[in-house]
Amino acid sequence: MNGTESDAGDAPADEPPVVVKVGGAKAVDPAGAVGDVAHLVANGRRVVVVHGGSTVVDETLERLGIEPEYVESASGVTGRFTDAETMEAFAMAMAGKLNTELTAQFRSAGVDAVGLSGVDGGLLSGPRKSAVRVVEDGKKKIRRGDHSGRIESVNADLLADLLADGYTPVVSPPMAGDEGDGEVTPVNADADRAAAAVAGALGADLVLLTDVSGVYADPDDPETRIDAAATPDELAAVEDAAEGFMGKKVMAAREALSGGSGRVVIADANVRDPVVAALGGAGTTIERSALGGEGESGAETGGETA
Repeated sequence: MNGTESDAGDAPADEPPVVVKVGGAKAVDPAGAVGDVAHLVANGRRVVVVHGGSTVVDETLERLGIEPEYVESASGVTGRFTDAETMEAFAMAMAGKLNTELTAQFRSAGVDAVGLSGVDGGLLSGPRKSAVRVVEDGKKKIRRGDHSGRIESVNADLLADLLADGYTPVVSPPMAGDEGDGEVTPVNADADRAAAAVAGALGADLVLLTDVSGVYADPDDPETRIDAAATPDELAAVEDAAEGFMGKKVMAAREALSGGSGRVVIADANVRDPVVAALGGAGTTIERSALGGEGESGAETGGETA
């Protein structure tokens, strides 16, 4: 990392791991995160990277002559509908191209990175959803033939062993979808929610990097960024303000905290030292105390995939 070191990058032995979600949109440059993770790891912080890849998946589909299809879930969240043909392109782009390239970038930066898909070692697993509930023209419908899943299990032991041995896991969907008859099928899973599941399982801090500086009270005005949420009322205000893609990130934040993460920060990937800055307070920080006394999130999971 260039520039002066921040205290957020110096890791006492009792510091929790950090899960860094690197966005897949074209507007998100991973270079800053790569250098920052290298800095954190060099200073003894355990880091797991989870990445998305929506733009590259769409580009791969278009090259194959397949029209990307997005649907709206019953809860109002937009996600990709992944049929069998789309799933092939998804696996090519995510676990093949993007994961390999990002792992190479980390290794070039001196990080002993290991690339993994959610299928490897049963890292991310849960039931496959062959049908999803969607809203089309204002009507609720069932769409069949979907290749997506709901993450119910994280192989935290695999990640913990890699971290203990000095490796930095670089994780991407697909996940291992259980078919109910013992068969496993690679299926799509939302990368933000995959990062949330990993952070919860490891008791890690979660940094969700995106192309804006946090959640804005007025989505069109960066000056209205909500800096922190530490109470249920403050979390409710963040949820009310989150629109579009940000709604999915706030949903992931809630899931991470419910699963065991201590805090979640939604922050800008394109600033200098983005991860260290986020851990130091830049962005929208949501504390576990914002859940109040509630347990597992009851958020609907149908159809909300990357």
